[in-house]
Amino acid sequence: MKNGAWRLDRLLSHTLVNILIALPQAAAADTDTAADLVQYYQRAYAQGRDLIPGPIPPLDTSSIATRLDLQTIRPQSALTGTGFVALDGTIVKLAGAQGCLSTEAVEFTGLRTTCAMVSLAGMTATLNEAGSSAGNAFPCHVFANSTGTPAVHYAECFFVEDGGVRSLSETLISRGLAFAARDGAGRPVFPEYAKAEEQARRDKAGIWANAYFVHPYGARYRANPSTN
Repeated sequence: MKNGAWRLDRLLSHTLVNILIALPQAAAADTDTAADLVQYYQRAYAQGRDLIPGPIPPLDTSSIATRLDLQTIRPQSALTGTGFVALDGTIVKLAGAQGCLSTEAVEFTGLRTTCAMVSLAGMTATLNEAGSSAGNAFPCHVFANSTGTPAVHYAECFFVEDGGVRSLSETLISRGLAFAARDGAGRPVFPEYAKAEEQARRDKAGIWANAYFVHPYGARYRANPSTN
């Protein structure tokens, strides 16, 4: 295994253990403080429920190529496999990625866990890793905002890695920690992310190393469904 992949596995394992320890101690529905809100969303996600609503109507993602407008967003903590809360209390949901929501038991880096927990740990570790190189401030292109409370930005966020610009969505997908988001017709929101997902599947990266999965929720199925 390459050193970079080994370090990533160690980081993910450490993050996953910390989340597994912290979540049982979290309050089930008390969101009076910022920490309570994080625990509330994370507990729901660990149970296979993403509390961050999807955009209505569907996003017009063409704006990222035609009228890029970057806002500086400072992340505070991961909430789901593809969402985080910013320091100002705004929730950011990545437009290009879909986290894993399966709660079926899997093995990951020697730990017995679930696909949802792997996705949540992946978002946490990737935010920390990318944030350290970005000065904990990501430039994000916001496609739309919700009108609810707390407010939700539907966005793509970026950081610099090895001299190149990468999106958080693509990084999660290429590491096998999330899937390429699809629209209502099953088409990828960003076709290049679907290619990254296919490469992650071929490389058996992250979630894909454990078993065969069906997009987008990570539900496992038999390699030979005709065999009981």
